[in-house]
Amino acid sequence: MDTALPRLWIAHVSEDDAPVDLDDALVARARRGERGAFDELVKRHQRGLWRMVRRYVRNDADASDVVQQAFVRAFRALDRFRGEASVRSWLYRIGVNVALNHVRDHGRELPSDDAGAELTVDAVAPGALLTAERARALREAVAALPPKQRMVLELRVFDELSFREVAAIADCTENAAKVSFHYAVKRLREVLGP
Repeated sequence: MDTALPRLWIAHVSEDDAPVDLDDALVARARRGERGAFDELVKRHQRGLWRMVRRYVRNDADASDVVQQAFVRAFRALDRFRGEASVRSWLYRIGVNVALNHVRDHGRELPSDDAGAELTVDAVAPGALLTAERARALREAVAALPPKQRMVLELRVFDELSFREVAAIADCTENAAKVSFHYAVKRLREVLGP
């Protein structure tokens, strides 16, 4: 076994000595009825899913409820997961759908002041500190983006997903995700300046 591979990547080695993704292995075990396998999948992804959902809903409690609903939906749909996207992308897509349904059902909600707290200096301008006013302006500019551009930007920047994963979550092609990201960044530069 190649010890250079990340530990979380290797669940076991298949017959042809190719590493097997741990998430895929957990899904397979959960499908066979192993209850702990889905629990492990939840543990692996709940924090990232919560952070993503929190950007859409007003408060922490709503975010927790939405994440729980997303995992319930994922559990119920486990047998329909085709494996065309990564398990993480599939879970995030479910989370986005549940979050957007929540926002629709509860009216357009503006993010709270701490919803963009994960905005870091590295994500915007390395080596410079953003003032509270500048951070607020950035949060407002991101919130004003068209929904698809906002989703793509947030998934790419805050969740550090690949364009392939972003495309699977946003239900578009990889090229369309790149174009949406480009236009989102362009729009932010127009609003915020260089």
